[in-house]
Amino acid sequence: MARKNRLRRRTKSHTGRNIFITFITLLIVGVAVAAFLLFETEKPRVAIEKDIAFLGSNVQLPISAVDKKSGLSSVVLSIEQNGNTKQLFNRTFQRKAWFSKAGPGKLKETVEIDVTKAGVQDGKATLIVTTRDFSLNGLFKGNETSLQLPVMVDTKPPRVSVEHAQRYIRPGGSGIVVYSLSEPGVRHGVQIDELFFPGFPLDENDRFISYIGLPWDSKEPENTKVIGVDEAGNIGKSVFSMHFKNVPPKRDRINVGDGFLKRKIPEFEEHYPEMTGTQVEKYLFANNEIRRSNAETIKKICSNPTPQRFWQDRFIRMPGAGKAGYADQRTYYYDGKAIDQQTHLGMDIASTARVPLKAANSGKVIFADYLGIYGNTVILDHGQGVFSLYSHLSKIDTVVDTLLAKDDLIGHSGATGMAGGDHLHFTMLLRGESVNPIEWWDSGWIRDRLKRKLGPAIPFGG
Repeated sequence: MARKNRLRRRTKSHTGRNIFITFITLLIVGVAVAAFLLFETEKPRVAIEKDIAFLGSNVQLPISAVDKKSGLSSVVLSIEQNGNTKQLFNRTFQRKAWFSKAGPGKLKETVEIDVTKAGVQDGKATLIVTTRDFSLNGLFKGNETSLQLPVMVDTKPPRVSVEHAQRYIRPGGSGIVVYSLSEPGVRHGVQIDELFFPGFPLDENDRFISYIGLPWDSKEPENTKVIGVDEAGNIGKSVFSMHFKNVPPKRDRINVGDGFLKRKIPEFEEHYPEMTGTQVEKYLFANNEIRRSNAETIKKICSNPTPQRFWQDRFIRMPGAGKAGYADQRTYYYDGKAIDQQTHLGMDIASTARVPLKAANSGKVIFADYLGIYGNTVILDHGQGVFSLYSHLSKIDTVVDTLLAKDDLIGHSGATGMAGGDHLHFTMLLRGESVNPIEWWDSGWIRDRLKRKLGPAIPFGG
């Protein structure tokens, strides 16, 4: 009996030791897991998502920070100059948990900085972005990552001096503005209300030229100025004014017959299979939706002009009779009823069928393909924002990237696209904005608007 009692006591003691050992083991494991979670050592990542070497008076900095473990606890942006540090941005977060992510895993913030208000002087400085996480590592302060970027603070905008600005202009009209900048600019040109026309080098004396044009339906401009943006983002400007002359509308009537629809709709269906409905409904789709899409395509094509000027003197007009004018207000009739209204943004010229078409001036071919309502089309980049467009061609005789001289063959006239008969639709474009070609065909206009303003040092042909 005594032996059984001793065995029972021995078993209870052994069981107690096992429970104790298990408890201690679990405690150690728990402490280890907690330490692993709470004292994790992976540092957060931080970046300024913008190449920046200069810092102007007002600038926007896109900042990003990431921490995949304990989460972000703070992100601070400062600027240091001559031993003095000024805080520009501070975002801190409250701890939300202990054994799971305590803060956000990432932060994306665009910080607007005004160094003038912060009391920073022009000259060298250092941008510092510091981020911490919620780890208890580093004496409970968390893991830290610091990014330092040397910058040059420049709060002075460039001086813009207007040498010549277009004096008279009308809807669809063109002109030039000549100006100079006191320092190199990363972006400069002429702002006319919502339209921007970039400037291009005119000579070696820091002079620039911008070719400007008003849309056909333009009202009198309210805001006309030359702007220059330097590397630090400072904006200098010089305001100028123009005398605006309105143009009375010209109206035209276009009759759409069944014969025309039978000829044209299959062509559009081949290129735009999404067309549905009756013949008239398909026609309206082409005259509206496709027309708008083509206009967007043209602006995109002309959005990156060649800085070099290729053209000389006036642009050549194709021989033939004028069939339609620039900015004609067209009303389209079917079966005696008005079904649509559009504006004709070019000049239609016709002589004989499939007549050879020549480049109106020297330029580079940037488009040579089918383009909706324009049919087979060629667009030339003449440099510095000046373009010409030739459409409804029966045949294209050039290819993209070809550098053409004035009078070089580009194709043959035809009736592709929204054309009722063989003719050339020609227009001039200033960075994708259609303008009246008549001015560019006129040697007197070229002489008075360009040659006399720029002087003999700038060659514009004889």
